[in-house]
Amino acid sequence: SEIIRQLLTNGIKDNQQCYRNVEFYDSWTSGKAFSKMAFMSKSYADKDRFICLYPAYINSKKTVAEGRRIPIEKAVENPTVSEIHDVCVVAGLNVVTEKNKMYPRELNRDGQYTGRVRIQLRKEDGSFCLEQFLSRKAVMLYVAEMIPKLKTRTQKSGGAEQNAQQEGGKKGKKKKK
Repeated sequence: SEIIRQLLTNGIKDNQQCYRNVEFYDSWTSGKAFSKMAFMSKSYADKDRFICLYPAYINSKKTVAEGRRIPIEKAVENPTVSEIHDVCVVAGLNVVTEKNKMYPRELNRDGQYTGRVRIQLRKEDGSFCLEQFLSRKAVMLYVAEMIPKLKTRTQKSGGAEQNAQQEGGKKGKKKKK
């Protein structure tokens, strides 16, 4: 722990030293002391530094224990990775979709529930890409607000109402004798 304290106070001179220390102390400290330092040496433009957004984070059907991270009133019913991707691209964010990834708390292994979206919040110099999105929570709230406005969502609900009205009209009529 004395070496760790020295490194934190004196700073790390180069990335190689940082990675050597990570490998050396990983068995001693479970990687906690240096894993953050190794991560900080990467550029903000590196895809590993993008934030992860799983559909479960904004799903109104999920509980907090199941992974929802925003209030249920603002959440969306069963969002998909493609919907999240579309909203983020339209907003002007740099987005990477990883369809083969799975949210760890997701019990259902169907294809509908797989995938995650990685979103770049900061430029390489450390400034924010868009001043509208200063945190991952701001991105989640924006995405949850915009998904119901997508054409795919509005067309599905509008068509269902028309079908219900037509069927209801047919049942109400009786044959005349």
